[in-house]
Amino acid sequence: MRVLFVCDGGPQVGGGHVMRCLTLAGALTDAGADCAFLDSHAVTPVLDAFAPFEVMRVADAAAWPSGWVVLDSYRSTLEEEAGWRAASRLAVVDDLARPHAADLVIDPSFGRDPAAYAPAVALTGPAHALVRSDFADRREQALIRRDGEVQRALIAFGLTDVGGITATALERIIPLAGPVTLDVVAGSGAPSLPTLRGLAASGIIDLHVDVRDMATLSAAADIAVGAGGGSIWERATLGLPSIVIALADNQIPMTRALDAAGVLLESDLENLGGAWARLTADAELRASLSAKSAALCDGQGARRAAQALLAAG
Repeated sequence: MRVLFVCDGGPQVGGGHVMRCLTLAGALTDAGADCAFLDSHAVTPVLDAFAPFEVMRVADAAAWPSGWVVLDSYRSTLEEEAGWRAASRLAVVDDLARPHAADLVIDPSFGRDPAAYAPAVALTGPAHALVRSDFADRREQALIRRDGEVQRALIAFGLTDVGGITATALERIIPLAGPVTLDVVAGSGAPSLPTLRGLAASGIIDLHVDVRDMATLSAAADIAVGAGGGSIWERATLGLPSIVIALADNQIPMTRALDAAGVLLESDLENLGGAWARLTADAELRASLSAKSAALCDGQGARRAAQALLAAG
């Protein structure tokens, strides 16, 4: 089976669409499918920096006919989807519960009703989150050590560091961190990078730029501070107690729902210091967040989604 991935990206959009498509492509490749990405100026830099395997790229979809197209873009329209579906079966990765002209929808949102996407078949909920296999590989070892003191914290707001949020968040965290080691992740184009390099040179943070192995950093952390979106499920796979700041309006409803369910702590920049103090001081809270988040997501969603595509032929 051939599968063509068409995904959005760029400084304003971020790299999350490409990363979760890479995850699904890896699971499909492992299952015997042939995968390619439609090349673009937005997608190519992310593929160059983070693809964990050699990724086939095509400039023209017509020159590489496929049985399935996987589309991941918040900007896609019903007309565009109908165009893709005219030549191939169409799977859409989304989390906005909007109408789609698709055969299959993958939406990992907490509490999402599959009926929201009828008549398309919908794979919904965190069990279908497209989490890279290296997180699942580290899950058992990470969960064993979740009852210790806070010695390392992961600070990661995505590849694009929207609005320089990493540096702003660290202004709130550093005065409270004490002996906690701060592993700070940023992309090479992050607006915060000059500030972060200065903090790293002073020994205040450990800086990691364009990290390929986020699973190892996440598994080594005792708590995390990060964005909403797909990274929530990476941290949940490892049972990593987290403070989450929504960086886009579409992230707010799920972040609030997960906070209400005791899966994470929702915050904003103004209240980040208080959330940090609460999480670092309360071992019972950390244990509860760890258990509830790990119970939601086991990191096998990409394998399940790949099996669904392959079974549909």
